[in-house]
Amino acid sequence: MVLKSASSNDTSVYQISGTNVSKSLPDWLERKRKRSLKNDIDYQNRVELIQDFEFSESSNRIKVTKDGQFAMATGTYKPQIHVYDFANLSLKFERHTNTENVDFILLSDDWTKSIHLQNDRSLEFQIKGEMKHRIRIPKFGRSLAYNDVTCDLFVGSSGNEIYRLNLEHGRFMKPFNIESERGVNSIDINPIHGLFSAGLEDGTVEFWDPRAKQRVVKLQIPEANENGSEISCVKFANNSLNFACGTSDGMSMVYDLRTSHPLITKDQGYGFGIKKIIWLEETGNENLNLILTSDKKIAKIWNRDDGKPYAAMEPSVDINDVEHIPGSGMFFMANESIPMHTYYIPQLGPSPRWCSFLDNITEELEEKPSDTVYSNYKFLTKQDVAKLGISHLIGSNVLRAYMHGYFIDNELYDKVNLIANPNSMQEEREREIRKRIEQERESRIRSSGTITNTKVKVNKEYVGQLQNKLGAETAETVVNDDRFKEMFEDPRFQIDEDNHDYKQLNPVASLAGPKPLTAAEESDEERLSKNKKGNNLSDSDSDSESDSEEEEEKEVYKQKLKEQLKKKQERKKKEREEAKQYLTKMKSLDKADDINSIKTSKSLSFEKQAKIMNDDSKVKKEKRSNTRIRKNAIGEGEISFIPAKKVSKVRFEAGDDESSERKGKSKQVTEGRRRASKNAFRGM
Repeated sequence: MVLKSASSNDTSVYQISGTNVSKSLPDWLERKRKRSLKNDIDYQNRVELIQDFEFSESSNRIKVTKDGQFAMATGTYKPQIHVYDFANLSLKFERHTNTENVDFILLSDDWTKSIHLQNDRSLEFQIKGEMKHRIRIPKFGRSLAYNDVTCDLFVGSSGNEIYRLNLEHGRFMKPFNIESERGVNSIDINPIHGLFSAGLEDGTVEFWDPRAKQRVVKLQIPEANENGSEISCVKFANNSLNFACGTSDGMSMVYDLRTSHPLITKDQGYGFGIKKIIWLEETGNENLNLILTSDKKIAKIWNRDDGKPYAAMEPSVDINDVEHIPGSGMFFMANESIPMHTYYIPQLGPSPRWCSFLDNITEELEEKPSDTVYSNYKFLTKQDVAKLGISHLIGSNVLRAYMHGYFIDNELYDKVNLIANPNSMQEEREREIRKRIEQERESRIRSSGTITNTKVKVNKEYVGQLQNKLGAETAETVVNDDRFKEMFEDPRFQIDEDNHDYKQLNPVASLAGPKPLTAAEESDEERLSKNKKGNNLSDSDSDSESDSEEEEEKEVYKQKLKEQLKKKQERKKKEREEAKQYLTKMKSLDKADDINSIKTSKSLSFEKQAKIMNDDSKVKKEKRSNTRIRKNAIGEGEISFIPAKKVSKVRFEAGDDESSERKGKSKQVTEGRRRASKNAFRGM
């Protein structure tokens, strides 16, 4: 989840929605693959402030209701009207119209009552999204204005008349006749005293009093008369004295109604006509005295007192209309692309109440603008296609024609490039090797990953901790941030590591041992130690000599390690041979001799002698007995028993010789025994 941002004059402008935000896809691909994108992680993590905040082709006008709860926008194609509900952050409804919308105004505090000027010379009166009435005007209209005091609707047209329609009586009133025959480009009414202004094609501005139904004054604009340009936009401030107008060649003038000379003149810089002027008086910061002027290329915010630029919003598509949400730093932008744009400037004011979460995520999700057009497609010119040898694919779905070249999938481009340039992988490997060598060269001068910022005067250890936890780039942004610069410059913010509270919060830091030294500190320590031993080093030693000494020391250290390893291996080998010889000797001796030899043995340790005795006793026991017991590591045992033949017992009589054997009884001997039964005939 990321947010595109741009910074000018220490003012950050965040782009919440629109083109080139988060995952960017071509228009022809987005329609076909919307269902498959639900499994795309990048597309899922995008910031979507308002759902369906877009039109099929482009948007013409956008306005926010007076209560700040809804927004109405018109666009094409097909001509349609969208109403968005801020409480639900979604589209409330959409309605198609017969012809394209030129301009519209909201009569009520919400979206329920509106008037729409169509490009077929018609006016549509809508109530709750339903067309209530439709009326036509004599000539093509260009702009609308409404006087809520007299209920008069003013329509600026391409002729020399400004049409007046009274909504209370429901009929046309006598129009205002202007001197120019070329038409009226823009009209506006002062909300305080009701003065009416009209910007004409001949480069003049006429002011009319609706109460007297006559013209008050005609203002000549020197900048417009000299270049022969038109007055493309007029706008009154919310006070009763200030007025601003813009010309068709990008000049903006701010006037005080008490003088005919402009207070300040500002050039937009691109030469395009001014389309919208907004007096930024209802923001979170009322002391800035800012004004917004927009042409089709860029919307600039600048100070109306001295002309100093404050911020700018420059999308990648043409701008049609800009709308500011009162009391906040958020702007909506209708443009020549499918999604409408949303910009947020925190320094100008807080985010609206319905999207207050933006104040918490803008800085965390900020991302630098990307140079690529699409994240998963690569643009190739005709020359590139010829070099890769894929000219035969032109016209197929693989190469998508766009402007003066073609779009190709990144994965396919990598494969084709590898076939056309077999050495590309080798070149990439060489570049990576050079990059690593450069990093190692930098580490000779300073420790790797350190921040090369001279502003870090205090808390250098804490900067090192940030590098280990967050990375070098993130730590550098923290150090360079204006909000935290005093922590690394002012000695009053020095962290006291001996403090009891600090040790309790960081118990591991005290046990970590000595802190690692940078390359420069290590070289200083080596010089000090050599001076103590009496080896005085001259100041004229070159860097090459120090490098050669370090390499010699490393080689000596490696030789010592090799010798130590070799000695250990020889010692272990010798012990194994002695143990084998001793085992063979033990097997040929008796038990008593074994014990005596073990007692008298001095070459083996006590542990090895005890192990040999246990092994020998186990072998002898197994030979003597018919049972064998095997135990595993868990403690379980297996008992195996080998049966043997039983030796028959032989009974010897007293008179017989001990050597003579008796085969056994053939019949039970009963003579001389007392009979238990009274039956004397039993056994006869």
